[in-house]
Amino acid sequence: MQATPIPARAWRLSFFFGAVFAVVGVVAPFWPVFLSARGLTAPEIGLLLSAGLWLRVILNPLIAQWADRRGERRRPLLILSAAAMGGFLCFLFAEGFWGLMAVNLIASVAFSSIIPLGETVVLATVYRLGLDYGRLRIWGSLTFIATSFAGGPMLAAFGSWSVLWAILGLMFGVLLACALLPEHTPEQPQAPKKSGAVWALLRQPVFLLFLVAGGLGNASHAVLYGFATLHWRSVGYSDVLIGLLWAEGVVAEIILFWLGNRLLSRFGAANLLALGAAAGVVRWTAMGLSDALWLALLTQGLHAFTFGAAHLGAMHFIALAAPEEMSATAQSLHGAVGAGIAVGLVMAVAGVLYEAFANGAFYFMAGIAAAAMFAALLLARNWDGGRMNLS
Repeated sequence: MQATPIPARAWRLSFFFGAVFAVVGVVAPFWPVFLSARGLTAPEIGLLLSAGLWLRVILNPLIAQWADRRGERRRPLLILSAAAMGGFLCFLFAEGFWGLMAVNLIASVAFSSIIPLGETVVLATVYRLGLDYGRLRIWGSLTFIATSFAGGPMLAAFGSWSVLWAILGLMFGVLLACALLPEHTPEQPQAPKKSGAVWALLRQPVFLLFLVAGGLGNASHAVLYGFATLHWRSVGYSDVLIGLLWAEGVVAEIILFWLGNRLLSRFGAANLLALGAAAGVVRWTAMGLSDALWLALLTQGLHAFTFGAAHLGAMHFIALAAPEEMSATAQSLHGAVGAGIAVGLVMAVAGVLYEAFANGAFYFMAGIAAAAMFAALLLARNWDGGRMNLS
């Protein structure tokens, strides 16, 4: 049988990122608007979103380990996509806080499990066919911009229920994208059937250093994500200008992804994590020093490194260091720690810090970024560049 041409494979991988992050571009900014329209108060929305976050931290690694034990990727992705779509569909019928809480947990856990499992397929194909991960990942950033920008006019024209209908429509794209992903069977599909794969990874000092470096690097963005818009408005920036600042960060990220392979070959995965954390020290310190517009423009450009370089480093570390038959578990643990536990804990105190120090709260984020840089440098020193031996 003739092999699938590389361009076709690359298109499928790009389509996966584009489909998934198109949904994220609607959910991230507008999901609370829909929940509010369903009658939830601000504290209830916060509790609902927090419960989803912490349940993902617990269940996502277990779901990923289940996929690893099966030794396949596409079928679990299709199951998760269908479950997420079903969860969102149930919002048409759910009533009251607890009803909405229940269906949100289903949708949240299922959808968030799609990304790390899909990343394992993408990265395995990238290394097998010699593709450029960054140039594939760009399409996720582009669709995120497109749907988040389109969400405002959509809300104005069709109201808050349009958020749910947009998500349901876009989820068909996710289902199709998962069906089109190339199947990838690890070389040793029987290995993960033994119990304790999660703990086997967590006992590895190199993997723990990676989780600390990646988690702290992500967590250092907490004040930015939680309070930058509020702060910029308080110092007189217009909403249009604030939107342009956020867009600048994503554009910078896209440019870095385009140069991803060059940066990887020059620095290596662990040093990309260190580079991202070092940029965080500079970025958060500068944002603590001044609210000047010229400085805001410069620091938003550093998003290319604080997120983009760190993300590239993390993805390539997992692809190179994690045993292939445990790659989904490793991806999910990175997501659970970096986007879950670390961000959740720092976000919990970010509001207190911002209330007490205003933009001075960014100094604390600079300290967290410095700790991330130290962990990443230790990782670069102690990792030999090869796969971890879990035996």
